[in-house]
Amino acid sequence: MKRVAIFGKELNPQYVKEVLFLIDYLRDNQVEVQIHKKYLGKLKEVPGFNADNIIPFASARKKVAKPDLLISIGGDGTFLDSTLLLNGADIPIMGLNTGRLGFLARVGSEDIKKYLDYWLTGEFTIEERALLEVCTEQELFGKKNFALNEVTVHKNDNASMIVIHTYVNNEFLNSYWADGLIISTPTGSTAYSLSVGGPIVEPGSRNFIISPVAPHNLNVRPVILSDDAEITLKIEGRSAKSLVSLDSRVQRIDSSIEIKIRKASKIVKLIQFPNQTFFKTLRHKLNWGIDKRN
Repeated sequence: MKRVAIFGKELNPQYVKEVLFLIDYLRDNQVEVQIHKKYLGKLKEVPGFNADNIIPFASARKKVAKPDLLISIGGDGTFLDSTLLLNGADIPIMGLNTGRLGFLARVGSEDIKKYLDYWLTGEFTIEERALLEVCTEQELFGKKNFALNEVTVHKNDNASMIVIHTYVNNEFLNSYWADGLIISTPTGSTAYSLSVGGPIVEPGSRNFIISPVAPHNLNVRPVILSDDAEITLKIEGRSAKSLVSLDSRVQRIDSSIEIKIRKASKIVKLIQFPNQTFFKTLRHKLNWGIDKRN
């Protein structure tokens, strides 16, 4: 029997009908359905929801049989949270987009049946995405010290800019006078890094991208490194505290803390369906070619 785990944070009223169809279609095709406890609680508030044979779970690693697929329902933020839920478990993820842009949550609600049929018949490939790992003596993020999109060091609240001394494999690169610094994976190149002028990088490129946030020196530009590199950050600033974020998770830290960033040993697996390529997603999400002059 095939097994599918479903994870979501908010149940968008606009997409309730599609979510219920997803669950019923899986059951109609003899797929065991596991739903995250909190999301299942929201579904049970929907009139007419049938919870028969639904298996609740709190972690993809505990108490339930290992699913063959995890479906994230929401936007890219929910997708990023689903990677924490897996925490290195060898389970591919499919993102059902009920959010906005959706570079990771690529399946539109109008295409649920088509893509489920692809999965049921094995018409898909697995795309491996690299993760960043953050190391500090204080173990700030515990066992969830990894990020799919980016690691960001940022000034604390409304404090003045900070200085981030940056080393690559222990060799000094630059001291960035800026509001912050983003260390991005290729996956994250279309997220925060893109918004500060970083390049778009194809997901399989095996790179890190260093992009400053509002740098004081205008001649400072993003730098692309091999993902074999280890990056060390040392922070100076008028404030005793700075912010460090892994994707959407934020910790306030002492500016004296040294941060090491490297490629994680674990990966995230994404389901890729026919005609669902990175370049096609780029054209669609960024509206390339819509101008009639093109």
